[in-house]
Amino acid sequence: MTETIISLESVNPIEFFGVNNGKLDLLKKKFPLLKILSRGTQIKISGAPEQIDPAKEKIQLIIQYLERNGHLSENYFEQILGGDDAETVDNFIDKNPNDVLVFGPNGRTVRARTTNQKRMVTAADKNDIVFAIGPAGTGKTYTAVALAVRALKNKTVKKIILTRPAVEAGESLGFLPGDLKEKIDPYLRPLYDALEDMIPADKLGYYMTTKTIEVAPLAYMRGRTLDNAFMILDEAQNTNDLQLKMFLTRIGANAKAIITGDPTQIDLPRNQHSGLLKASRILQNIEGIAHIELNEEDVVRHKLVKDIIKAYEKETEREEFEHRHR
Repeated sequence: MTETIISLESVNPIEFFGVNNGKLDLLKKKFPLLKILSRGTQIKISGAPEQIDPAKEKIQLIIQYLERNGHLSENYFEQILGGDDAETVDNFIDKNPNDVLVFGPNGRTVRARTTNQKRMVTAADKNDIVFAIGPAGTGKTYTAVALAVRALKNKTVKKIILTRPAVEAGESLGFLPGDLKEKIDPYLRPLYDALEDMIPADKLGYYMTTKTIEVAPLAYMRGRTLDNAFMILDEAQNTNDLQLKMFLTRIGANAKAIITGDPTQIDLPRNQHSGLLKASRILQNIEGIAHIELNEEDVVRHKLVKDIIKAYEKETEREEFEHRHR
């Protein structure tokens, strides 16, 4: 049996171990054959050398992340522990300060965290249209908004257009109180939330007043040609063929567009087909259009979201199997 001690003096031990040692418990779960103990600003590991070495690598990676970022959520902690391939592991160390997409209010940094989010950033840099498809919580909308804000701050575009199709997810907008704007604003709230994380309130208010940033239902895009703009279509699974084609053909000179969607959460009436599924299929081989797929490994919400997604995927597979064998 081998024993090794790793110093945590360069980071906050509480950030490493977590509240009530929650992160330490995750580390022990990842390496069940090792004896792992916390001792103040040190962590002691005992066990077979072939088990200790990969554990040390993960711990050093977590330390490097904390040295640069100061904080590490349980979700990211778990993702670092689960990243076995070199590319996944490498993505968690922010070697280059240029990786930051946006510096938000109060010094907050917004950056792509996961492998597929970073692929999404690269794809947006190299292409004018990007389809980002994946389940809830994978950061596709948040990353898209960060890319748009970065482009605006760098003056590579003059305006940002954020839009969603006004399809109700089991609720009727018509019964909500207020005028059209008051009815629609709650539906567009996730886009506002992302913007508020990245732009100071007074500046965001100015941008909204001057139409430098527009947040509007998809129907408002009809008949427009948008030059020097960064366009984002969110919840694109709830567009039909004509709506998505209409959005894509709004793109003008020096413009970019990101289309995000989750094909597992389609709220269209049963007699309508999602335009996202068709577009992502027929536009596969066009130069300048990129397609990025995100999955449960990219989930950046509560750690249970990943388990929920997996459970639903298994249930869908079971239902499809039963349907085929009836």
